[in-house]
Amino acid sequence: MVARTGSLVGGVLLLAVLVAGCAVDTGVPDGVLPGGGFDYQLGGAYPPTEDVTVVVRDSTAEPARGRYSVCYVNGFQTQPGESDRWLEEAPDLLLRDGEGAPVADPGWPDETLLDTSTEEKRQRIAAVLAESVDRCADAGFDAVEFDNLDSHLRSGGALTMDDNLALAGLAVALAHDHGLDAAQKNAAEEAARGRSDAGFDFAVAESCAAWSECAAYTDAYGADNVLVVEYPEDLDGAGLTFEEVCADPAVLPRTILRDRALVDADHPGYLYEKC
Repeated sequence: MVARTGSLVGGVLLLAVLVAGCAVDTGVPDGVLPGGGFDYQLGGAYPPTEDVTVVVRDSTAEPARGRYSVCYVNGFQTQPGESDRWLEEAPDLLLRDGEGAPVADPGWPDETLLDTSTEEKRQRIAAVLAESVDRCADAGFDAVEFDNLDSHLRSGGALTMDDNLALAGLAVALAHDHGLDAAQKNAAEEAARGRSDAGFDFAVAESCAAWSECAAYTDAYGADNVLVVEYPEDLDGAGLTFEEVCADPAVLPRTILRDRALVDADHPGYLYEKC
């Protein structure tokens, strides 16, 4: 889902300039997101309801006009369908196993982990991410969500959270340089460092109610700066219903239930509920 079709290794930005000397406030930030509801539309864009003020869409889609629009970018793994392009143009930026084969995400086998283990590789990966961030800014998005901060957990020990947070800092700097906010995606256990070290402005949390992780995000970002997406499968696994999640006094104000594929509203598998 990388938005541009140019060379992955072309147009390298002077990324070090973006991050040099950027001190980050470690306190909970003031409200970044506007009040109101939100929708998560990665599997297909459709008109949001009137009460929705925040909409997340893929970087290849157009933003929801008149709403605070968040642009999805796969920051630490290849976009679905893009692994072959990386193999052709930047094969050394793909993480390899002991036999030299690219390491795929077990849950999303069409996504390959990026090798964030060295500063030189992180700089080059960030230069590729810059293409998608440019696309987000040019299209008129207000923020970027960088997915798979937790890819190190699927790396067999080859990567660390320190590696990924270092790349996250470069990615956030790219967004901020365009005047865009930047969102941490998942990795609840590292929310405090995501805010303080990488400089993320808000968080997108999948299944944090099902996995009892929401407080980690609110401690770092504040309740108004966390977007929560729950899925039926994860709630079932936790023995919860969405009604029970919404009845919890601690439920975050922007908590929604979506189908796992995040299909558009005309698809028969579409599911959207809100607290």
